[in-house]
Order: sequence, then structure tokens, then C-alpha cells
Amino acid sequence: MTTSGDEALEPVELIRKSGAVLRMGKAMLSSGTGSYRVKSAMQQVARAFGLDRHEAHVTLTEITTTSHLGSFFRTEVAEVRAVGVDAHRLGELTNLANSLAPGATVEEVNRDLDRIEAIRPLYATLPNAVFAAMACGAFAFLNDGGVIEVVGAFLGAGAGQFLRRYFLHRRFNQFAVTMMSAAAACLVYLGFVTVLDTWVGGAASNHQAGFVSAVLFLVPGFALVTGALDLAKMDFSAGVARTAYALIILISAALSVWAVSWATGMSTDPIVPAAIPLWLEIVLRLVASALGVLGFALMFNSTMRMALGAALIGMVANVLRLQLADAGVAMQAATMVATLVVGLLAAYVAPRLQIPRITVSVPAVVIMVPGAAVYRTVVGLNNGDVQVAVTSGVQAVFVVICIAIGLAAARVLTDRAWAYEQ
Repeated sequence: MTTSGDEALEPVELIRKSGAVLRMGKAMLSSGTGSYRVKSAMQQVARAFGLDRHEAHVTLTEITTTSHLGSFFRTEVAEVRAVGVDAHRLGELTNLANSLAPGATVEEVNRDLDRIEAIRPLYATLPNAVFAAMACGAFAFLNDGGVIEVVGAFLGAGAGQFLRRYFLHRRFNQFAVTMMSAAAACLVYLGFVTVLDTWVGGAASNHQAGFVSAVLFLVPGFALVTGALDLAKMDFSAGVARTAYALIILISAALSVWAVSWATGMSTDPIVPAAIPLWLEIVLRLVASALGVLGFALMFNSTMRMALGAALIGMVANVLRLQLADAGVAMQAATMVATLVVGLLAAYVAPRLQIPRITVSVPAVVIMVPGAAVYRTVVGLNNGDVQVAVTSGVQAVFVVICIAIGLAAARVLTDRAWAYEQ
């Protein structure tokens, strides 16, 4: 028996509204954001439609939603197989969710979603590869490399990212593409130093370790950071799935790094830094950090406004991290302080640039993810060098944990939804 209010209810309208809410969730999830933001966007659409209640369960690739209206409810399940990052689309979707007012119609939302889904990537394959190359060249310097390492990492990463994007856009298996791209980056780096060795004796043996920086474009920064934030929000199904996905990507790349290093005899040992004046070191670190974050942000299809905001934040925070480490602070503690600074600055900068907070905080943090330590861990395990494997692995794990702590602490301090259980 239904009430008089329920008698006027049209289940067909509930079906249409539920479908539009789910469509928003799928679009957000395929753009690479965390499950907490996917749920929030769907809630915003549901409220604008006048639904009484909306609940969702979100993992890395699946969404289950239930929409309630009166005594009726509708549950839908969807799968999103495209796991990637598109910061521009994420920004457009976030603006759409934030702009919805009560009384919005299904037609209006679907029309806007059609427009957003039709947006093509901002950058073609070649510029995208150049952005990855710029980021890894900066990484090479920040990993104590010199001019040869920087140039080699630039060339290797550019070739690897070009290959990666080409095959991913043709829907090849992500893990296979990751292994191919890592191998290509390493081989291009090796080819560069080998050719250089014919002109300058010793280059092939003195600069091999820089090849690790050439594969750092494969570090799944968005997945690692959003997975950690999902865990901080006690969303374990999404957090564990994202973290597992990120680890498999890292392991796939690391196995290629090991295979190439084993077959060619390249060393993954850290580079001995050159002695330069402190003031010059700080200036170069500022420039390299800004370029590295800028490259990563643009590689994630960020707009220039997003990328410059991320570069400004990352430049300040990363140099702070490196200088604290040089002063004797444990790298884990220095990273936690730096990521806290990233989160606080992102909370200030993102609203003023009218962009989602995650689009500036994640690229700024990616440069702090210990990708080189992860690769050395796998190489050490495969070579039977337990000491290197354990030392690098433990450092990598604790640095990632501290990244999550720093970002979560910044969220708690600046976002009421994070400070209190809703």
C-alpha cells in the first residue's frame, strides 16, 4: 500500500535519474580520481535531482549504486575498464557537479556529460612524450645525475612514453604495455651512453645508473596517492584495489628494468652527486622540481593553469624535502612534512584557480614517490642482493606511507568532511 505522495511517483523517472547519477560516477572514475570524490560527485547530482537518498560502493573498476525516491529504489552496477588519468576531464566534471542546483534535469546533465566526454586530449602523442621526457630529465638531476644522465633520461623517457601512449590508445593490456615501455626507455638510455662512449671514453660505464630515472614516468602516482587517501577515508575496497593496481604497474616496470640491467650489465646503484655550491644547488633543485612537476601534470592532460599551479606547489615542497634530508632529517619525515605543505598549499591555491584540488596536489607529490627505490628493490631481489632489496624496499614503503599521512593530515586540517565522520 503506497501513500498519496507515492501514487504520483513515476518509476521511469527514477530510472532516468539513477542512470544519469551512475553516468557521472563512471565518468569521474575513468578520469582517475579517488572513490571518495566519485561518491561525492554522484551525491551532488542525486541532490540536484531531488532524490531522497543515494548510496554507492566504488572500487578501482566497478560502481554499485542505489537511488531512493519515496518507497521506490533502484540499484545499478557498472564496470569501468579504462583505468587512466585525465585531469582536464576531471576538472570539467568537478565544475559540472559543483554547478548543479536543485531542480536540475536529466536532460541538462546528460547534455553536459555528452559535451565533456566528447572533449579530445589537450595534447597529441608527441607533445605528451616530451612532457614525460622533461619530467624524467628533471628526475635524473634530482637523483644526483649530471648532464649525461639528464639527457639520457630525457631521450629514454620520451621514447618510452611515446610507445606507451600509442599502445594504450589502442587498448593493449596495461601491464604488457608498461613492461614494453620500461624496456624501451632503458634501451634508448643505454644506446645513448654507448654512442657517447665512442666519442668520450668511459661514458658507458660511468653513467649507467641514470637509466632508472628514465622509467620514472611509469610510476602510477595518481593510483598510489588516491589509493592512500581512500584508505585514510576507511574505504578499504577502493584503497586496497588501487594500491594493488599501482604495485602491479610498478612491478611490471621493475621487471623490465631488471631484465635490461641483467642482460646488459647496467648498474642501478645510486649516482654519486657532484659537489656544487649550496646556493646553486638550491636554485637548480627549484628549477628541476618545477619542470618535473610541470611535466607530470601536462602528461596527465592538465590544462596549463593546473600544471603551473602544481609546479609552483611542487617546487616549494620538494626542495623543502630535499634540504631537510640533507640537513639530517630522515627521508620519511622530510617527505611527510613536504606532503603536508603540498596539501595545505593546494587547499589555498586550487579554489583560487577554480580547479579540483587533486589536480594540483597529486602531480606535486608524484615527484616524491620513491620509484627509483622500488625499481632497485626488485632488481636486488632478482640479483639475490638481499641487503639492497631490503634497504630500498623498506625506505620505499615508509616514504609512501608518509606521503599518505601528510596529505591526509592536510585534508583533515582544511576539509570538514575529512575531519569528521559524515
